[in-house]
Amino acid sequence: MGYVLIVDVSKCHGCYNCYVFCKDEHVGNDWSPYSKPQPVTNHFWMKVDEIERGTIPKVKIHYLPQPCMHCDKPPCIPACSLDAINKRADGIVLIDPEKCNGCGDCIEACPYKAIYFNSELSITQKCTFCAHLLEDGWKEPRCVETCIAGALTFGEYEDLKDTIQEKGATPLHPEYDTKPRVYYIGIPKKFIAGALVDHKTDECMENAEVTLKNLITGNIVTTNSDNYGDFWLEGLEQNGLYSLKIEKPGYHSYILSPIYTRKDVNLGDIYLFSKH
Repeated sequence: MGYVLIVDVSKCHGCYNCYVFCKDEHVGNDWSPYSKPQPVTNHFWMKVDEIERGTIPKVKIHYLPQPCMHCDKPPCIPACSLDAINKRADGIVLIDPEKCNGCGDCIEACPYKAIYFNSELSITQKCTFCAHLLEDGWKEPRCVETCIAGALTFGEYEDLKDTIQEKGATPLHPEYDTKPRVYYIGIPKKFIAGALVDHKTDECMENAEVTLKNLITGNIVTTNSDNYGDFWLEGLEQNGLYSLKIEKPGYHSYILSPIYTRKDVNLGDIYLFSKH
């Protein structure tokens, strides 16, 4: 069924090796008929986005590698009036550098913004999954070969389909309905976090019980504040609706509702009042 790429976001630590070695492979190198040389700047055939979540001091960062998705329903192909873009039997989508006139229609058509204009050559370009290397006997593209974190896995779909199913790997933006061949594992869900403080002593509140209830499903998750008074409730639904209850013996309960997880939520400092 052709090649696929699996990106495990939980393993990526932002070393940018994939980006650097993509440049090393393609800048200044003519791999016709697969690709012409990639420019030094303004092209990100393997783009790595740094995603900041939450607000100071409750902040988390993850990294999101994004090449061309080599879609099974690539919108770039019907957008090209010159028949310069084709999808091979192995699933790789290529732009023919000899046919392309740089009109840019494919750039506009790609919802992932994975196609770039080469002003020196007046053509459009993108990730090729290093098709020239695969044709030469390589088992994987340079980006995968140089990923020291093991966050990238490349191969035939038939060999990786069990991993895709077992790990719950999904495409990025499935709502685009382009049937991408790049799958993602471990994209973080939303979190609600805060810090508990004793109102009287102004000291951190350790070991208070924090209960979060999903107001739609009724599901409940609990955690306890640590020795800094911090608590984190992670793995929450996008656009979820929740209520929060904080309890500690000798203190009045604290209830907050509703809380929406349209984005990650930092509740800041929450003061608990003693009953005495």
